[in-house]
Amino acid sequence: MTTVLICDDSQPVRDGLRAYVVGIPGVSRVEITTRGEEALARYPISRPELVLMDVRMPGIGGVEATRRLVDAFPDANVVVLTVAADRDAVALAIAAGARGFLSKDVGHEELCAAVAHTVASVEYPSANPRLEAIGDTPATPAPALTERELQVLRGMSQGKSNGAIGRELYLSEDTIKTHARRLFRKMGVNDRAQAVALGFRWGLVR
Repeated sequence: MTTVLICDDSQPVRDGLRAYVVGIPGVSRVEITTRGEEALARYPISRPELVLMDVRMPGIGGVEATRRLVDAFPDANVVVLTVAADRDAVALAIAAGARGFLSKDVGHEELCAAVAHTVASVEYPSANPRLEAIGDTPATPAPALTERELQVLRGMSQGKSNGAIGRELYLSEDTIKTHARRLFRKMGVNDRAQAVALGFRWGLVR
């Protein structure tokens, strides 16, 4: 069974996420903290399989909390919570060891899928390796993405769901997924987190 730790200073966000997460099959316990310092103190006690971490909070904040947590516990699974304006913080959090990110207005189905995917990947760490620092120079040049693929990547960098990207581009969600699979293949990555991190490093998104 799975324990999920939610760290966010906004009570409406915490309550909304908790209401979603407790209903996900396999989740046995949901714990709540309001600051990064609290998450760092709670983690070694409860050892949750997943941490949902707000990137911007009072105190040390989500990015620094993620860095300290992953440095101390390399197997920690952190997914950061963001809004569209937090693209730089998302990139820094991913560089610090976060597995990925979710928009704070994420829908129930997408949250369930993200939790299930992240927790399942714990058993197969090689399938989702830690990313290099965002500031490092990629070993290979940026791939040639189509304009549509770039639009999808930019939407991902803003924490938007496939559905939200589709509505913005007047495309179906399935079409967005097709573009996403193609850009993942061109970039040589497995998921959104890796695509966004490399996108920042290559200058494809800013």
